[in-house]
Amino acid sequence: MSDFVHLHVHSVFSLLSSVCRIKDLAQAAADHKMSAVALTDYGNLFGAVEFYEACRKSGVKPIIGCDIFVAPESRLERSTHGLPFASYPLVLLCENEQGYRNLVKLVSAGYLEGFYYRPRVDKELLRRHHEGLIALSGAISSEIPHLLNIGQTKRAQETIQEYREIFGPNNFYLEIQDSKLRDQDRLNREMVRFSRELDVPLVATANVFYMKPKEAEALEVIYCIQNQNTLQDEGRFRVQATENYFKSPEAMRRSFGELPESLENTVRIAERCNFEFDFKTVHLPYFATPEKMTPKAYLRRLTMEGAERRYGNFSDEVTRRIEHELTVIGNLGYDSYFLIVWDFVRFARDKGIPVGPGRGSAAGSVVSYCLGITSIDPLRYNLIFERFLNPDRISMPDIDIDFCYEKRDEVIRYVSDKYSQDNVAQIITFGTMMAKGVLRDVGRVMAMPYADVDRIAKLVPAELNITLAEALIQESRLSELVQADPGVRRLFEFAKAIEGMPRHASTHAAGVVISEQPLTESVPLFKTSDGQVSTMFPMSALEKLNILKMDFLGLRTLTVIDDTLKIIKRTRKTDLDLVNLKMEDALTFEELSKAHSIGVFQLESSGMRDILRKLRPDKFEDLIAVLALFRPGPIGSGMVDDFIRRKNGTTRIKYDHPKLEPILKDTYGIMVYQEQIMQIVSALAGFSLAEADSLRRAISKKKPEVIEMTKRQFVEGAEKNN
Repeated sequence: MSDFVHLHVHSVFSLLSSVCRIKDLAQAAADHKMSAVALTDYGNLFGAVEFYEACRKSGVKPIIGCDIFVAPESRLERSTHGLPFASYPLVLLCENEQGYRNLVKLVSAGYLEGFYYRPRVDKELLRRHHEGLIALSGAISSEIPHLLNIGQTKRAQETIQEYREIFGPNNFYLEIQDSKLRDQDRLNREMVRFSRELDVPLVATANVFYMKPKEAEALEVIYCIQNQNTLQDEGRFRVQATENYFKSPEAMRRSFGELPESLENTVRIAERCNFEFDFKTVHLPYFATPEKMTPKAYLRRLTMEGAERRYGNFSDEVTRRIEHELTVIGNLGYDSYFLIVWDFVRFARDKGIPVGPGRGSAAGSVVSYCLGITSIDPLRYNLIFERFLNPDRISMPDIDIDFCYEKRDEVIRYVSDKYSQDNVAQIITFGTMMAKGVLRDVGRVMAMPYADVDRIAKLVPAELNITLAEALIQESRLSELVQADPGVRRLFEFAKAIEGMPRHASTHAAGVVISEQPLTESVPLFKTSDGQVSTMFPMSALEKLNILKMDFLGLRTLTVIDDTLKIIKRTRKTDLDLVNLKMEDALTFEELSKAHSIGVFQLESSGMRDILRKLRPDKFEDLIAVLALFRPGPIGSGMVDDFIRRKNGTTRIKYDHPKLEPILKDTYGIMVYQEQIMQIVSALAGFSLAEADSLRRAISKKKPEVIEMTKRQFVEGAEKNN
């Protein structure tokens, strides 16, 4: 292992201030044989979970930290005191779980209480939340270097002693760097002198913003995007420190070989920092049940009462399915989860707020149907519970619920009031610089004529999440332009260097988290420019931490339907019950076959209307299938045309095995749904539905190694069962 560890590092989540991608940081640390590496983004923990996982995967210890901003006086004061951004940077690293909890509180307070130019804390907060944190004095713009630069040596010394008193004698380090900035060498000498006089240890850092020296140009482009400059602007912000890259231990030894303790201290600090995220504990809020019932007992009672409403004198099949689902739910510890969802859906219905019938895999649960969470009978449509909750693959359930667009916020307020505003928040999301957008951004920075950039961007194929590399392969005109025009080549070089990086943070359209304790005990909070509070972790990170996440989707179609039903009631004195409408109305299918579907949710696009005209649907199952097939893959492969021909009898329907007919009959011998994959491997090879779902997931996620591992089990099972 090396004798140096990077402890002051910014990733792309220091938005528009760094070009270091998380995976690259972890891999570079591994390549340099570093035992650990820290992430210290500006004022936030956006990338902490992704960084943690990337480091673990690379065999490197992740150190969670932050380059926070300290207000010169109170965080509540709105005055710059003559400072850029009204604050001083200070690096904090988590030594343990207590340190992480304190860092979460500090970065949250920075946004929720102290934001002024930047998210700021103050020394009063640092005194309250210092335990478990190791502090580094910061880069050239931090408090101690600033005081030295303006000639206030005595105050600089007092500030060192103040920070040492706040964090403890073994938890505050004086930072030295080899930035090649004008005052850096003098400041380093002062830091060394203070270290010896005051017995405060030194630590060497590189204050990393880019991975390799050549990436400084990409950082210049990022700065221009942030500040709306062009590269030609004389007064623009420039990359002044030419050494802020991910240096090798050898390069750091060349810079600080005369101060070996400053390098050794990086390793000592890394050895002390041992915080680990907990990805095993499930965090569900407490659901207060009546009559001192357990959540398990109350869920059973509500389910059975709902079953009587839904099915009347229900069959043994319904009973078996309910018992199976309740057993799985109970074994996984999700009784409270279902009660929480049941409760806010019940609130919405009681308040007359339109609720969607259900979407996604949750529609495969009979318990959800009995509770009124969904309105689709899974037994009627052969929907599989294991597609929703797989006992072999423990993960939080995911129920997405549509609410009337105009009244969705009422449901969120109800949840917030019930479980406390401190325990409920919306979820952050990041706008990223994707292919067309990044070309336009970089084109502006390069001062290229708008018409030229627009023409180039429009050549990128209109394909979801397409990359610039893929666009160059698919569109020959683009590759020809890049080869022929040096300006376009440079445009693509810059654009590819920053493609996919986060550009800004905003609030997720639907995601809400509900915690069993105040969120700032474990999840940092962020406030958007319009005052909306959200988690600092994106949805993927919250899922890994097993924090309850719900999607409260606002759907305008529900609002339109609700308004329509009210008009019908007012004008025709008729109450229509959408849930119990018959699905076999011949006139409706006749209209759909004529493609008279403008205004019909998901059936009104020109492409869909063309398919309806060819398909001539005459049953509800045809509509379900065509919605599943209306994707670029099935359309491009000819699968949709084959489905239409089979449905209309112009192509013979055939089954490769007799056991496939009952599974594929409704879709004319074509595998349309992921549930059909599960049913087929279960019928042919004897897979349990849980095993079948694991294979389905591997196919969906394109995991060839898992598919290959399952192949032998499938072959042996098929030979045994047939």
